[in-house]
Amino acid sequence: MDLNLLQKQQDYQWIIPQAGEMKVPGQIFASRELVEEMDHKVYEQVSNVACLPGIQRYSIAMPDAHWGYGFPIGGVAAFDPQEGGVVSVGGVGFDVNCGVRTLKTGLVWEDVKPHLRSLIDTLFAIVPAGMGSRGEISLSGSQVEDVLCKGSRWIVSRGYGIKEDLELTEDGGMVPGADPSAVSDLALKRERRQVGTLGSGNHYLEIQRVAEVYDDQVAGAFGLALDDVVVTIHCGSRALGHQVGTDYLKLLAEASRIYGIPIRERELVCAPIDSSEGRRYFGAVICAINYAFANRQVITHLVRQGFDQVLPRADLHLLYDVGHNTCKVEHHHIDGRTRELYVHRKGATRAFGPSRENLPDVYRGVGQPVIVGGTMGTCSYILVGTDYGEQVAYASVCHGAGRRMSRKKAKKTWRGERLARELENKGIYIRGHSLAGLAEEAPGAYKDVSAVIEAIHQARLAAKVVRLEPKGCIKG
Repeated sequence: MDLNLLQKQQDYQWIIPQAGEMKVPGQIFASRELVEEMDHKVYEQVSNVACLPGIQRYSIAMPDAHWGYGFPIGGVAAFDPQEGGVVSVGGVGFDVNCGVRTLKTGLVWEDVKPHLRSLIDTLFAIVPAGMGSRGEISLSGSQVEDVLCKGSRWIVSRGYGIKEDLELTEDGGMVPGADPSAVSDLALKRERRQVGTLGSGNHYLEIQRVAEVYDDQVAGAFGLALDDVVVTIHCGSRALGHQVGTDYLKLLAEASRIYGIPIRERELVCAPIDSSEGRRYFGAVICAINYAFANRQVITHLVRQGFDQVLPRADLHLLYDVGHNTCKVEHHHIDGRTRELYVHRKGATRAFGPSRENLPDVYRGVGQPVIVGGTMGTCSYILVGTDYGEQVAYASVCHGAGRRMSRKKAKKTWRGERLARELENKGIYIRGHSLAGLAEEAPGAYKDVSAVIEAIHQARLAAKVVRLEPKGCIKG
């Protein structure tokens, strides 16, 4: 991206000046180097989002931002229904509530190291993954509706988890306002037996070691210490969520015409929040959000079963579960008053600060754990939300490293089998359901996650707590 197009507000904070039909300026949180690395399309998409009705304060991009559908991936925008605000397919994405959850094992690396291969092999066999994968749970029509409306709460009530899991999941594992009637028959058909499956693409299940602690006090509040072993699950709403996006791309295109909303990119189609089309889309999105929570909850149950087989003395407790690719109703303080806004986070993660009242009791006064995944060959991070981040970015941070190379180009550059050998030589045991899928997710296809996290930390959107290094990874 050409830095001459931007105004430097302060270190790690850049402004796209309001111009033309933009209703607000754009704002990019990143280092100079990361901004220069961004494609010009990020500039265009941030500017296009800034033209949508009812947008508040800024159209925002995170340091991992790269080209997406409509919104950049790593894009954040909040809309006020009282000012004609909209809901947009491009602001949520197709893998609705793709997210991450991290489980503490109660073990340290020396406990796990001799059993790592057996543990990964066991989890590889237990947790369904890969394109079109099917789980053991087959839901009847009424049960599917229960999952769409109640998410993890229904799953836990069926014995797939414990009450503590709900307390430590974003929104308690269930967002109200789901409308199953807004979900198409095709989406429901594609759902069949996918709850409890990892999927493919960049989704993973990873055994990780706490390799560095940056804040002993917050790490202690999170129950983390140097050399601890954790498990991180990254997946979303599977085919159901994708179909919701596909269905409403068409419906909201028509709504954009009906309500006279100029659209600068196909996936930016939208509808007023208070319109029948907007309410219907939002109700379907909530269904997919709840489905994704349920999906990660069932996988958690399977992970516990796998540990029971290999390391029965492990005691797996949830650190936190937080999503990206969402639209949520939240209250934020703007211009001296608290307002109800519809916050779109496209490839961006919620990061509530310590002053938020609706944090789990154990994290009140500390801040929300923020889980940011890296690549299977580098590292991931646990951060903590800040009050400053609430003020300037609607309590949002990046969701990962951000791609620097397309999947198509990555497959031409790397070979999955060789990549797996190279990673094993570095002490990282990889099991993949697709060699092509491994190549697509090669570490070299992504930006430097540590540079991305440093930008988040320096911009004070969230603070570093611990760094996690991968030891074993399962890819779809």
